[in-house]
Amino acid sequence: MIISWQKYDSGAAILEVVRPAIRILYSVAMAITPDTKNWTWVLDRTCPECGFTASETAYEDIPQLLMANAEAWQDVLDRPDAAVRPDESTWSPLEYAAHVRDLCNVYRMRLLLMVDTDGAEFADWDQDATAVAERYGEQDPARVAADLADEAEATAEAFAAVEPRDRTRRGLRSDGSTFTVDSLARYFMHDAAHHLWDVRPR
Repeated sequence: MIISWQKYDSGAAILEVVRPAIRILYSVAMAITPDTKNWTWVLDRTCPECGFTASETAYEDIPQLLMANAEAWQDVLDRPDAAVRPDESTWSPLEYAAHVRDLCNVYRMRLLLMVDTDGAEFADWDQDATAVAERYGEQDPARVAADLADEAEATAEAFAAVEPRDRTRRGLRSDGSTFTVDSLARYFMHDAAHHLWDVRPR
């Protein structure tokens, strides 16, 4: 395809023409190889990387753990290199933080769905596609920090509000994995904790 630039009378007009190509190039350059592993084993065994032991984590401790996790992300996002990837195959701390922010929202919606409907089926969430589509790496760290704190607080309150008798209610992922409210909380908490470990100073 050949573009005749003479018919565009401004830089803004030219930018509108090339913007789709820029987005494609960004998506290709910024894409991370998706993690397709099934991590449900962390419900039974200590994670050898981050050290989180879901099986020994009490449901009642989840809200406090989540709020502490969100507080730690504030310091991470204050780093001058928060938007810098350590290598081409690893998200930057900013991208991980944006993911944890959205993780809180997704799991809160799943929790509310389970409380409302026992045996609820979760909608699929492609976290890698979301990272590219939402351009995690270009987001403002201060805004991400504020939104992560808000999402974590709302999610902590949602888990805290579930009565013990309702914590056996079930939810089903499309890959066949089944969770109770209790196991969902511990699985989610490992996810958030593990990503904090991912961005540790090295």
